[in-house]
Amino acid sequence: MKQLRPAVLAGIFVIAGVLSWAGARLWNAYGTLPGVPLAAPIVLAVIAVVLFATALSMRARLKAQRERRPGAKGVEPLMAARAVVFGQASALVAALVAGMYGGVGVFLLTESLDVPARRDQAWYAGGCVLAGAAVIAAALFLEHVLKLPEDDDPTKAPATA
Repeated sequence: MKQLRPAVLAGIFVIAGVLSWAGARLWNAYGTLPGVPLAAPIVLAVIAVVLFATALSMRARLKAQRERRPGAKGVEPLMAARAVVFGQASALVAALVAGMYGGVGVFLLTESLDVPARRDQAWYAGGCVLAGAAVIAAALFLEHVLKLPEDDDPTKAPATA
């Protein structure tokens, strides 16, 4: 499994933002722009909290296991792999969603802040961007916690086919 690259996530965010901004301009020219739901930043924030809590729990369990505390509950490899996959998938989707709402938010900020409903939509879009960044940060932290140490043993013979 490969590690997430922040540059890839930033690229997804920027591309989604530009496409969303252009789509919002086009949509607004032909009718009314669909709204940014209030639930969007809330859902992203909940996912960020779940990822961060999972990372803290796994870190504490791994620390207890390394220190060989009696009764320490270890981390099952399959559970760790599932947590990392959940974190990576969440980070990728959060980058896409934050970029999408970020593009809509930029459109709303530049075009129509005089309408109170659109001003609220801009706030919700900004909340989505912040919550998406929190999801990405929590996912990268989870990935860091569950990263396996490098095998730097020079006495070990390389595997043969």
